[in-house]
Amino acid sequence: MQANISTRLLQAFLALADCRHFGHAAQRCHVSQSAFSVMIQKLEAAVGARLFERDTRNVTLTPEGKLFVEVARQLMLDIEAAFADMSDYVARRRGRVAVAALPSLAAGWLPPVLAQYRQRHPGVSVSLHDAISDQCLDLLRQGKVDIALTAPGPNLIEFDTRALCSDPFYLVCRRDHKLARRRRIKVEGLAGCELIHLARSTSVRQHLEAALPPGSVISSGLEVEHLATVAGLIQSGLGVSVVPELTLFQFRLPELTAIPMDVPGLVRPLLIVTPKERSLSIAAHGLLALIEDKALVVSGR
Repeated sequence: MQANISTRLLQAFLALADCRHFGHAAQRCHVSQSAFSVMIQKLEAAVGARLFERDTRNVTLTPEGKLFVEVARQLMLDIEAAFADMSDYVARRRGRVAVAALPSLAAGWLPPVLAQYRQRHPGVSVSLHDAISDQCLDLLRQGKVDIALTAPGPNLIEFDTRALCSDPFYLVCRRDHKLARRRRIKVEGLAGCELIHLARSTSVRQHLEAALPPGSVISSGLEVEHLATVAGLIQSGLGVSVVPELTLFQFRLPELTAIPMDVPGLVRPLLIVTPKERSLSIAAHGLLALIEDKALVVSGR
């Protein structure tokens, strides 16, 4: 049997258990005495037992009532605790949110945004996954993250997307390189340069290969996974590299310099990606709003 017991009936029962007087308990519950009597009758019918002994002078708990009073008090405490928890989630005093981001964003642009969010909502747990574009989308698809900050790819139709920013490319070379004093670099300026590549699975490499004509650069034969490795190789004179602006914090070394590329189409668009079929939590909505707010600043640089 499924009992249909409302919190109003539990409150009425506890009021009568405390007051032992129908009139006083009805006043506490802000209802008429006749309406209060009906509430107690409904509760007893739902429980399947008499909970009170009544006579003209006294109201006392039956043995079943004495058992139920402990149950009712615990139920009310649990309900109040549940609503308090929900109030904390709604007010972003509690909760959790997970983000996946390209390494260039996860290491540079995103940390100050996460720090600001945590300062506003210290009770919300924030987790970050730094991953290449396809992995970011896989994490979102699997429900392991709420938001992905990534580059465009072939499998975005299943998600909601909006622009984060456009990320132009720069040539990074040693300060003693022949191109180091140029103000801007065109494709033909790369002739004869040995290029250090990032892995083919990265969005940087994919955009670079799509924008640069075949044969416009010489490969150095060096292909690596991490930007810090690229910086070390350039520093040692093993070649140059073409990387997005948002990665330049990795190349802030005294021996290196960065020059803007002047190549049509050589811009990496970055996106904010969220689930299309899954609602975001209130905590995740708050972080998304902050990311979008900061995205306007980045796009306006």
